[in-house]
Amino acid sequence: MGKLRYLIALRLRLHFRRTMIAGVLLLVPIVITYIVLRFVFDFMDGVLKPGIEGAFGKSFPGLGIITLLVLVYVAGLLWDQALGRRLLRMGQESLLSLPVVGAVYRPAMQLINSFSSNGASGFKRVVAIEYPRPQTWAIGFLTAMTTDENDRSMGIVYIPTAPTPNSGWVAMLPVEDIYDTDLTVQQAMSMVLSGGIAAPARINKAILKEQVNV
Repeated sequence: MGKLRYLIALRLRLHFRRTMIAGVLLLVPIVITYIVLRFVFDFMDGVLKPGIEGAFGKSFPGLGIITLLVLVYVAGLLWDQALGRRLLRMGQESLLSLPVVGAVYRPAMQLINSFSSNGASGFKRVVAIEYPRPQTWAIGFLTAMTTDENDRSMGIVYIPTAPTPNSGWVAMLPVEDIYDTDLTVQQAMSMVLSGGIAAPARINKAILKEQVNV
């Protein structure tokens, strides 16, 4: 009788454990997606909503997001036209020429362009570095090469943070401490945005060669 109770209790524990794990795997991506989208919604809505309320005297949830979508669509339409593209570039050059605004706008523009694999300055190589301790690997993007005071080759690596890759940090490491991977930019971004859930079954690493093109 005692053995039967033990077997029943064991099966119940295994069933409960399996069910909880399945529930976590199902709900975690949904929760992460909700948190990220809610953050973006609240931030964007809060940026544009006050100005619209002051101009029109009306307010409703999502007003800022709707206005943002309209602005993005209009900007896209302008960019598709030769005259609009010329005007937008003139506006960008004007912003870049301003002392304070240009110092903020230039790196912001370069960062956004880097997340597009089609951009000339985009993230082309996904690398791995040992951080925060040996044999613990962090995924990053090799953005540039430089040398230090001893003429040693150094790599500039952008390390994104999950689940918001635009809030990452920059590290300068010797080339021998940087490992190339076979991940594409899209695969790496999926890993970051999902907190590592959307990871390939295998990730291959190789020592980065000193002469690399980024």
